[in-house]
Amino acid sequence: MSLSSAINTAQTIFNHTGLQTASVAQNIANASNPDYSRRSGVLTIDATGAQILKIERAYDNGLVKQTMIATSDSAAQGTLQEKLQRMRSLLGGNDYETSPSTYISILRNNLQAYATKPNESTLAATVVSSAQDAANSLNNISTEIQRMRGDIDQEIKNLVTDLNSLLDRFQEINDAIRKGTATGKDVNNELDMRERYLKQISEIVGVRSFTRGDNDMVLYTTDGTMLFDGTKRDILFMPTPAFDAGTTGNPIIIDGVPVKAGENGNTTAKGQLAALLQVRDSVVPTYQAQLDETARGLIELFAQYDITGASTDTIPGLFTWRDYDPAAGIPAAGTVVPGLAAQIKVNDNLVKNKGGDPVLLRDGGYDVDNLGIADPVYLANTNGDASYSLLLDSYVARFEIDQDFDAVTKLDTSTTIADFATGSVGWLEQLISESANANENKSAQLTRVSEALSNTTGVSLDEEMSLMLDLEQSYKASTKIVQAVDEMLQSLLAIVD
Repeated sequence: MSLSSAINTAQTIFNHTGLQTASVAQNIANASNPDYSRRSGVLTIDATGAQILKIERAYDNGLVKQTMIATSDSAAQGTLQEKLQRMRSLLGGNDYETSPSTYISILRNNLQAYATKPNESTLAATVVSSAQDAANSLNNISTEIQRMRGDIDQEIKNLVTDLNSLLDRFQEINDAIRKGTATGKDVNNELDMRERYLKQISEIVGVRSFTRGDNDMVLYTTDGTMLFDGTKRDILFMPTPAFDAGTTGNPIIIDGVPVKAGENGNTTAKGQLAALLQVRDSVVPTYQAQLDETARGLIELFAQYDITGASTDTIPGLFTWRDYDPAAGIPAAGTVVPGLAAQIKVNDNLVKNKGGDPVLLRDGGYDVDNLGIADPVYLANTNGDASYSLLLDSYVARFEIDQDFDAVTKLDTSTTIADFATGSVGWLEQLISESANANENKSAQLTRVSEALSNTTGVSLDEEMSLMLDLEQSYKASTKIVQAVDEMLQSLLAIVD
């Protein structure tokens, strides 16, 4: 080997060692950064046959795609679980102390006690108080779940804003990667940043990616809608000012296609947006229908019937509602009345602090909200007997008689009012249980995939420190070459002199 060749070899080792040392230092500095992919030096041959050290970024396309999927699944399931837990809290938590089913059970027991001692006015007041608790429960929960829909609508608006902002930043970094790749610039830092944005986007909406020439990336939603191709596609959403039982929320439109809501406790949603749509447009409306049918069932159970057997219309009894129209009568059996749960109340004629008398529940024939439409044909206790219990007994008996309920509630369409209310709690509890199990599984899946990706592309301090020692030895070896060449040159110069 000539002296010039030896010097060139040493110089090459110094250059390569310097680059690799800088790469190792960068790896060590980012060891705790989850969005950083390890850098490593790879020797390549250029067109002239010379060796070139190129710093490459660790990457596993399959694991990245699996991470995106797992991120979308976990974010959607976690969102659904959080909203279901909020609904449970409205019912009093795990024991459902403030649920309509609890108050209906208390009402039934107090009514049974009053029927046993119909001459006890204090028992009559207790029954009316229990009825007010049941009505208030239906009112409050109905109001709160509609408020919850409004909150979800605002969350959707905020997430759409976040998604648009992320896509703007994604476009900036994607343009930098595409241009840098075309000119041979090191774009590893930009690739890290783009992958981080991709994970954040995946939390909001399920995405699939495709990389073409010059590292240019295209994004689709999991249902095939174009999300990004050079520029972001239009993402449109118009919030709804207020919600009630009859309100339908506006869709989220991506590139002209509505985002599909998730389904089931183990949700099919990909990303938070689809899960929020599921709660807003499916879970809460179904539960609202159950509340409305519970309210209608109570009104039907305590309705006042014509004692004479004539064809006089049935009118509300213990329970009525704020928008009651005498001309329309009580709601038809088995047909949900949207928003009825928010309007149900106890007849004022039975409430003491409103000038009413709870004992009228025993006798029947009382006016309905002082509208003057009551008729003697509804009066059961015509003799004013203090021990009269036939009407009270009939109410108790109706608790054991099946009623018809609307199929949109997704519960039994023919069952007792108590079983229907209990079934509503069971429906929510089953949904929560399914969601909790799925949430645990999807979170574990995300953890496993993230760990696999980290093991493949992340930084191991042990490996980096070992590599640093190897580089130190390489540097020492090149130093010895330089020293040997220097000694040879000194000897040669001494001979010449």
